[in-house]
Amino acid sequence: MTTTTTDAPLRPDRQQEAAALCAQGRFADAFAAIAPLVGQQACADDATRIDALNLAALCAMGSGQAAAAEALWQRCIDAQPQHMEAYNGLAAMLTALGKLPAAETVWRKLLALNPAHVDGWSNLGTVLHRLGRHREAENAYRAALARAPAPADPHDHHRLAQPETGRDDEAETAYRAAIEANPQGARAHNNLGNLLRVSGRLDEAEEAFRQALNAQPQYPEALNNYGALLKTLGRLGDAEMVCRRAIQIRPDYVEAVINLGCVLVDLKRLPEAEQVFRQALALRPDHAEAHYNLGVVLRQLERYPEAESAYRNALRLAPTHTEALNNLGGVLIALDRLQEALAVFEEALACNPGFALTHFNIGSAQKELGAFDAAEAAYRRAFELNPAYGDAQFRLATLLIAMGRYEEGWRLYERRYDNTGFIHYRSRDMLDCLHWQGEPIAGKTLLLWQEDGLGDMLQFARYARLLKAQGARHIVFACVSTLHRVLAGVEGIDIVIDHADAVSRASQFDYWASPLSLPMHLGTTLDTTPAPANFQPEAALVEQWGARLDTLGPGTRVGLVWRGNPQHHNDHHRSIPSLAALAPLWRVPGLRFVSLQKGAGEDEAQRPPQNQPILHLGSEVTDFVDTAAILSQLDLLICVDTSTAHLAASLGVPCWVMLPRRDVDWRWLHARDDSPWYPHTVRLFRQGNYETWGAVIERVREACAQEFGD
Repeated sequence: MTTTTTDAPLRPDRQQEAAALCAQGRFADAFAAIAPLVGQQACADDATRIDALNLAALCAMGSGQAAAAEALWQRCIDAQPQHMEAYNGLAAMLTALGKLPAAETVWRKLLALNPAHVDGWSNLGTVLHRLGRHREAENAYRAALARAPAPADPHDHHRLAQPETGRDDEAETAYRAAIEANPQGARAHNNLGNLLRVSGRLDEAEEAFRQALNAQPQYPEALNNYGALLKTLGRLGDAEMVCRRAIQIRPDYVEAVINLGCVLVDLKRLPEAEQVFRQALALRPDHAEAHYNLGVVLRQLERYPEAESAYRNALRLAPTHTEALNNLGGVLIALDRLQEALAVFEEALACNPGFALTHFNIGSAQKELGAFDAAEAAYRRAFELNPAYGDAQFRLATLLIAMGRYEEGWRLYERRYDNTGFIHYRSRDMLDCLHWQGEPIAGKTLLLWQEDGLGDMLQFARYARLLKAQGARHIVFACVSTLHRVLAGVEGIDIVIDHADAVSRASQFDYWASPLSLPMHLGTTLDTTPAPANFQPEAALVEQWGARLDTLGPGTRVGLVWRGNPQHHNDHHRSIPSLAALAPLWRVPGLRFVSLQKGAGEDEAQRPPQNQPILHLGSEVTDFVDTAAILSQLDLLICVDTSTAHLAASLGVPCWVMLPRRDVDWRWLHARDDSPWYPHTVRLFRQGNYETWGAVIERVREACAQEFGD
């Protein structure tokens, strides 16, 4: 190392001033006071100023200047290789920053100098645990136990390895012995609380933290740990208050700041959470977990480029952070960089081959790339690793259905009722009658219960007549009011009611079922798909809307729907951004356009571009009966994947559906331009990988010219 000299003499008064400021927590002021005394580069007399260098390093770390702190401690070690405090400070900082391999190296150097250093063994155990080397971590904790002068102190981090090593009983015995010897020992109560929390004994853990805080009310570590427990218990308001109290006592307590941010995320207060994580990074810019959690917030806010940057910062500091790698891959999927995402997922699996979520995400990326066999294998592996992983099971089910493998696909799809995160899970508790599992239905009453979207109900209403054919005595369809009039005339449906009425009358039925469960129970295959429901438009409405359509004049009448419900999970991909994007269709002679757009996009149709004349009827439509009356008088509907497509196709109106390249709904199957659900009426125009909507619209224009041109 090149050494230089400095003209700044050591001034004991400045060093004492810095020490006093450091004791007050004023680390930035302390570092400003002592920095001139130690200089920015190593010099020949560093050995004579070891205490000043160590103090400067502590001040730098406290003020968030991790690089400066590391350089100062390294100067201490270079000048005095036996300086234990420098090793301890540097190793502790590297551990807190998530630089685990580097931290392990420094802890081992410290222990080589002093094998009896209890905290060194304990902290080495923490690092090894976080690196996933649990057996080595246990050995380190045992080394700490063997060298401890008292039973309570060496167990500070033993709890971290407990789920893997199964040694909870030994640690708990030690903590309780320490508490019996000193009931006011706040630290022992706090450590016992941590152990009990990790072991899942949450009520006992809460009592332990309360005892710690009774003994020492201004104990920030106990407050922070108690806040984490309250978050786990779902008592988020209390958790927020406790974390804020810990920060009030110790404003630079980065771990408490991060915990507060995590509580705010659970409270869905994402902008506040973002600011809190940025506060943590202001305190400690090189804190890997703070960068990671900031990435979580930014991803939820759909600020994907910023989230990518946050995750990459976390990985720069902690390259083996599996969750950060996994989430970075998820962001890359959102940014449509699928091959990059797969490479990142492989890095995550190299760190943790058993991480089910990464296998799930690989399945999602492979599905979007059209590698369905690889996607299937990844979903199966995720579910194998975590049999409670309902989302993996559901994605596998929809993948199989989309591949035409109905038998297994429908069976797995039915298990959505076991997924506590799905709305379907709650239906069983709401309805006071048996959930139909395919038992003989002859002479029975059946409640068909809407749990899914409008288009789903229009598509699967066809099964009512099949149930009637099997002898069902009375079929009642419970759904939202928008569907009442259109479903009232469907063959097989006796009465249509709303959900509240269905809940109150549920005990009067023999069974209830979701329409989307009927393909499984009735054994639907690709070759036995029943014909669509027959929605009959009302004659009076046909006449009423016909008068409006006559204003178009002669020509081919083409209905348009270019946007879906903004609340739909895939609306960002399935909807076309604007009516203006459809302008090429107006180049086909003889076409007369009708807007059925309702909700999002209505305003565009009310004031269309000058070169795109269109009759806008969507704003006047009240429900699907109006829509059916209009559709029945059109020659064609061109639309994105919305409920209107199901209605048009069921009416026998030709329907051209433009499908996105990402997350195509399973009902449209894969690699087909037709649909067995609507033979002879639906034609599919699929967006290719990395293809714009403009390319799809151009193919639709060419098809229009071929179909309707002179």
